Amino acid sequence: MSFDLDAYLARIALGARPSPDAAGLERLQHAHRMTIPFENLDVVLGRGIRIDSDSVSAKLVTARRGGYCFEHNRLCGDALAALGFEARPLLARVWLAPPATADGVPGKTHTLSLVRIDGQDWIADCGFGGSYSPPMPLVDGATATGPDGTTSRLQRDETFGWMLSRDAGGDPRPQFSFTLDPVWESDLLMGNHWCSTAPASRFTQAPIVSVVLPKGFAGLNGVSYRRRSGGEETVAEITDRRVYRLRLNMLFGIDLTPEDVDALGLFPAS
Repeated sequence: MSFDLDAYLARIALGARPSPDAAGLERLQHAHRMTIPFENLDVVLGRGIRIDSDSVSAKLVTARRGGYCFEHNRLCGDALAALGFEARPLLARVWLAPPATADGVPGKTHTLSLVRIDGQDWIADCGFGGSYSPPMPLVDGATATGPDGTTSRLQRDETFGWMLSRDAGGDPRPQFSFTLDPVWESDLLMGNHWCSTAPASRFTQAPIVSVVLPKGFAGLNGVSYRRRSGGEETVAEITDRRVYRLRLNMLFGIDLTPEDVDALGLFPAS
């Protein structure tokens, strides 16, 4: 695979190559999340998700679509390698909605990157759909402030290794936990397969789309629309397939055909 770094940088609207340091890492991740949406539409449409480098680049860069974590962080990992960063994938457990299992522990259904810069480990994540955390040094108690003003915090966890929590105003909530164990290609393939096919996966149940805004976050969960920008929040329910398609295009940069929108099963048959 020959990664087209220039095409990727054009896709995320970066005119100059980020430097292989902490500032460059933050610049890259923020630009990526501002331009490439998080979405699971192909899962719902039954098209399957391929996470090899060529397939991910063809979809997210050439076709200008979005994807979910296994796609985003594959693409971001390829870009980091092309820019001279030392990076490798990690797997994480998402705690936003723990499963109804006997132990209540979520599986490893999220991936992010561990990046080493000048002898210090950092975590970077171009593919967490529920919120945005800037790159953070892997240090117990490290904090970072996102574009919407929320604070992310890293803490060691006796059971699950590391826990990333997010505080949106005095109410810190766990986002995901992870360890530094080696992650093999087969691990990523297994996580992706479960997320894209299992009936219990949230990604097989309803269309989800989100994107980072300059000072906030916007998302579509089914037909429920939510946008936070600065101190303002807009919540609405979309009842018209034409409005849904327009919102996908204008805000998230996703161009679905009317037939694809119908196939999502969100609106009564016309």
